[in-house]
Amino acid sequence: MSTSLSKLGQRSQVAAANLANLLPTGTVLAAEALIPSFTNNGECTLANEYLTLGIIVCCSLGCFLSSFTDSIIGKDGKMYYGIATWKGLYVFNDIDSTDGAGREEMKDKAECRITFTDFVHAFTSLTVFLVFALSNSNVQNCFFPKAGANEKALIMNLPLGAGFLASFLFMLFPTKRRGIGYGDTAPAKKEGIIKESA
Repeated sequence: MSTSLSKLGQRSQVAAANLANLLPTGTVLAAEALIPSFTNNGECTLANEYLTLGIIVCCSLGCFLSSFTDSIIGKDGKMYYGIATWKGLYVFNDIDSTDGAGREEMKDKAECRITFTDFVHAFTSLTVFLVFALSNSNVQNCFFPKAGANEKALIMNLPLGAGFLASFLFMLFPTKRRGIGYGDTAPAKKEGIIKESA
């Protein structure tokens, strides 16, 4: 009984760590760091509005595209990172490639193609990021200066609801992708020695 509880606890911890990878935490932190200076602490001129809109669009694009990144361990035991396409994975860091896209390193190309789940994750992450970005008080003062009490109450509670909904969707549509930044993907082991992924 205690071993099954231990395994359940370990699964919960792994699921929580994976959830942190699926949510746009890095993108939100980057936007939260840049928005105060871009919005002039909520006192926007036209230039500040364009800068703020630009950072939100750039972070949104990065958040959306990061849902399509993946990592694989090639036949040579090295870690390769890439982005999923309709034909398979386009590898970024395969410098010794003969075809320019790391295809000779892949074990199963079809496994890395874009799927419906990728789009669910991409749009969910994008929505969560936009909710957090628009709930920033500086962004609200810049773009919605005349918001009433009802709108402010909605915006204050929206991030909690969006996070809950995103967690629910990520549980319904689990992904096997291990994009750039996942900590649970390790290089292949051979006879107790970890090969370097240089």
